Amino acid sequence: MATAKKAPAKKAPAKKAPAKKAAAKKAPAKKAAAKKAPAKKAAVKKVAAKKAPAKKRTPNAAFMKAMTPSAALAAIIGNKAVPRTEVTKKVWEYIKANKLQDSAKRTMINADAKLKEIFKKAQVSMFEMTKLINSHLS
Repeated sequence: MATAKKAPAKKAPAKKAPAKKAAAKKAPAKKAAAKKAPAKKAAVKKVAAKKAPAKKRTPNAAFMKAMTPSAALAAIIGNKAVPRTEVTKKVWEYIKANKLQDSAKRTMINADAKLKEIFKKAQVSMFEMTKLINSHLS
């Protein structure tokens, strides 16, 4: 009889453990429901924004103004007056054609003799490049 009393004692704690897990599962469900409500409101706002007619983007006139390159820059892109956007494109064409983009860190540009006159450094960042080029435009 002593063994019969021990068996129910072992089963009782086993029943309590699943009850705790079930309670733990219910709590995240309430949080998830709370998170879904704001998402529905955001979806309504997006639908309202889509109904408004989209305006066509117009280019900035300052970027489209023809600029005259300096002698050092003219050696790379030519001496014809071109907009800033075209200057950047032509400099990138030169960089790609001469394989001046650093192979290890692609954001860096290794300057050759012509680019050193413009950059005043052996290596510059592609983000710094346009700033340095703009000082050679008038």
